[in-house]
Amino acid sequence: MSRRLHAYPKPLLRGRLIRRYKRFLADIRLDDGREVTAHCANPGSMIGLKEPETEVYLADVAGGGRKLAYSWELARIGKTFVGINTSRPNALVAKALEADLIPELSGYGVRRREVRYGTGSRIDFLLEAEDGPACYLEVKNVNLKRDRSAAEFPDAVTERGAKHLRELALVAQAGARAAMLYLVQRDDCSHFAIARDIDPAYDTALREARSAGVEVLCYDCRLTLEGIDFGKSLAFPGTPA
Repeated sequence: MSRRLHAYPKPLLRGRLIRRYKRFLADIRLDDGREVTAHCANPGSMIGLKEPETEVYLADVAGGGRKLAYSWELARIGKTFVGINTSRPNALVAKALEADLIPELSGYGVRRREVRYGTGSRIDFLLEAEDGPACYLEVKNVNLKRDRSAAEFPDAVTERGAKHLRELALVAQAGARAAMLYLVQRDDCSHFAIARDIDPAYDTALREARSAGVEVLCYDCRLTLEGIDFGKSLAFPGTPA
């Protein structure tokens, strides 16, 4: 069974990062000497991924009314390609669900996206089966790694993320299934952890959510210059409060 979730339609362009600024912009010097501004689809702090001279790869997305002709897709850290595009995880998970690559979430014949729930929120996926409760699935992108082994989330304070956890906890307490899936866009980590020093409130919210019955899943991805493959499950050593 193929584990390829995304294939780049055109060869990626290599360059070196000059600077990332205004959250969504990055100036890059391409190998051919040109300096271009690329869209950076990542609102996080990008710790360890935004240092000047980092080797980066851009997709040529010119046309279609886009203001910028390039999108920053990958950073190379050592020998590892890291996906920095946070708009990809939901589409990647949708394909993984369709291909039945996530055993914990198999058996659901109906998969709906962006369904309203909670207080003014939309769940990333509502999974439904003929028998049994529905599963409310939220997806978070992960690309932070600060030590030799752990993928971490979040890389910045996220009040929105904590709100999602509280709403998932209410879903679980009401008798439905609720799950949080952390998708790690790199394959050089052995386990997953919460960066409680960055956002202690998120750590508390997750502990409370797990105590209420919210499941935590974590999978990584293998990124290459050709595309993105679904990877392995990562252990989450943390325990409920």
